[in-house]
This record gives sequence, C-alpha cells and structure tokens, in this order.
Amino acid sequence: MTENEKERLVRRYAAGEVTWRDLRGQGFHNYVEVLGKLGELGLRQPVAPMTGPNVEARQRGRAMLREALKAHK
Repeated sequence: MTENEKERLVRRYAAGEVTWRDLRGQGFHNYVEVLGKLGELGLRQPVAPMTGPNVEARQRGRAMLREALKAHK
C-alpha cells in the first residue's frame, strides 16, 4: 500500500467512513500505526456514537475518568 493510499484510508477512518477492521483488511497491522498517521495528518480518532446497549456503561466509564482527572489536578 502506498503512502497516499494509507493517508486516504486514515482520513476516511477519521471521518467515520471505515472501521479499524476495514483498515486491518487493507494492510494496517498495528493500531499504533493508525494513531501515528492520524497525528501526522492532524486528525483525531473517531468516537463511537453514544447509542446502543452499552451507552450507560460508557457514560459511567467517562464519569469515572472525569473524576479521576479532577482528583489528579
């Protein structure tokens, strides 16, 4: 895969158009590589929508992280 192809795929990933599974199928073998490419391009990783059966668990987890960060200040 060329660098241009990797960049195009990572841009699509950041936009939520493709998944990590899709990236693996296209030749990315390590998520650190994806994170690095996102950083190079000034992009952020996509965030899953707050829908579905795990919303409450995700909200609790986020609240726990917020509290831990507040305590750390």
